[in-house]
Amino acid sequence: MASGEHNDQLLVESSATLDSKGEKAHANQESLQRIFTIPETGESTLAQIDQAISNNLDGFLAEHIVAIEQDLSEIETNFASADIPEQPFYVSSYTDFVLENLVSQSVHTSAPGFVGHMTSALPYFMLPLSKIVTALNQNLVKVETSKAFTPMERQVLGMLHRLIFEASSDFYQQWLHNSQHALGAFCSGGTVANITALWAARNQMLGEQNMSQLGLYGALQEAGLKGLVILVSRRGHYSLAKAADLLGIGREQLIAVETDHEYRVQVESMRHQAKVLQSEGYGILSIVGLAGATETGSVDNLEALADLAQELGCHFHVDAAWGGATLLSDNYRGLLRGIERADSVTVDAHKQFYVPMGAGMVLFKDPKQLSSIEHHAEYIIRRGSKDLGSHTLEGSRPGMALLVHAGLNIIGRKGYELLIDQGIEKSQYFAELITQHPEFELLVHPTLNILGYRYLPAWLESRLDDLSGETLQQVNELLDEVTQLVQKSQRAAGKTFVSRTRVNVPRYHDQVLTMFRVVLANPLTTHEVLNNVLSEQMLLIESRDVQRLLTEIRTITAQS
Repeated sequence: MASGEHNDQLLVESSATLDSKGEKAHANQESLQRIFTIPETGESTLAQIDQAISNNLDGFLAEHIVAIEQDLSEIETNFASADIPEQPFYVSSYTDFVLENLVSQSVHTSAPGFVGHMTSALPYFMLPLSKIVTALNQNLVKVETSKAFTPMERQVLGMLHRLIFEASSDFYQQWLHNSQHALGAFCSGGTVANITALWAARNQMLGEQNMSQLGLYGALQEAGLKGLVILVSRRGHYSLAKAADLLGIGREQLIAVETDHEYRVQVESMRHQAKVLQSEGYGILSIVGLAGATETGSVDNLEALADLAQELGCHFHVDAAWGGATLLSDNYRGLLRGIERADSVTVDAHKQFYVPMGAGMVLFKDPKQLSSIEHHAEYIIRRGSKDLGSHTLEGSRPGMALLVHAGLNIIGRKGYELLIDQGIEKSQYFAELITQHPEFELLVHPTLNILGYRYLPAWLESRLDDLSGETLQQVNELLDEVTQLVQKSQRAAGKTFVSRTRVNVPRYHDQVLTMFRVVLANPLTTHEVLNNVLSEQMLLIESRDVQRLLTEIRTITAQS
């Protein structure tokens, strides 16, 4: 290899831009040996980036992420080649490419004004600890490639299990490091966690041996069932449909039950539908309760659902991917009352435990339940070993448990309580701000820290209740367009960001409306930022396209 700047290690790219601009190196045994053994010098671009991120992450992101949105089709031109380069590029060339084309057009999810999705600022210590996870490169499928990480992961599962189910110390003494069982499973996120919970429920209901020998169809015949069904609120996460599909149950057998005015599942309606389905020859695999619905933040009546599951004799799963961390707050954990009666619970650490993406968990009340999906192999996850891979859907997994362990120890329960309380109270503040504003309408009141609203001019608000059903629908459809235009413009401007979704609104006879969706978990978001969100939206309302829609609404209402 050449000297000086060209001592940079080699990396590979897949972009036409790199091919045209980047300086090529040459692959040989010496250079390959270097990239596995010799770190970058302090003067290299990559080393300087590493130092800048370590010293001031927020400053680095603010400097390198471009505020003005670039069209995705333009970005795609930088990644248009499907050819793997024959010769490598110098790290300096590749790093310049990353800064110019990737970092600059990434999303500044830690920005205080980014309040539209379930991603937030991270504690500073997560970055160097993430480097440790990468450097150690442990594989949690088996003890032979993870050693100390396996008992640490078991401890984290135990901590979350105790947070939810509040079992005794003797219980954890018996089960925490039991070689035959596990209290739960780490996974990449809530989707795999939900699938794992329902997979275990299915195998336990139909019998692990029947499932392995007869398959789903044979096991159903053996049980005398026409099929299996899962019942959940219509606000249930789309991963449940994936689970029904993957488990062979069928998406049509995921029964979406109507909700009340607070977007909680109607338990009596669920009971009625379950009884009808049972009379038709279907088995109730599980009822699913929501503890922090993705779109509305709503929490089902988990106590009532636990009673119903007991009555039906079925599995009770709670999807608490978002809201599970609320249990860390003594002030608000009562909102999840009844979760301790669940058979399984999904929690995402990369949400309100402030861990980087890729850390989900499913916890089982009964440690023996995961045995229904247990798998072994001769070269790993042998019977009797403490290999966690025998109880997980995923095989190879990184040591993300370290980052959760770090949060639980460095932030602590009281620290998390402050974060949770702060998020909920900020959402209450913003809800009041919207309610008091003459030009906005609060559509989804916050149960936790998610809320929804839309622009509704004062002159129109007083007339809505007098409009006929058809005219009201027309007006609401035009207001939907206003919401879409404002949300897209706000995102493109890059100052503040809210997302949008569509929900049924009781005030308008359950018509499905488009609304701004706000998620308030970022501890850096202030009241001033929230005021700025509305101020920016009011400025965007003045655009020609939005004013054209509002004029059309005036014409329609004047004629009614």
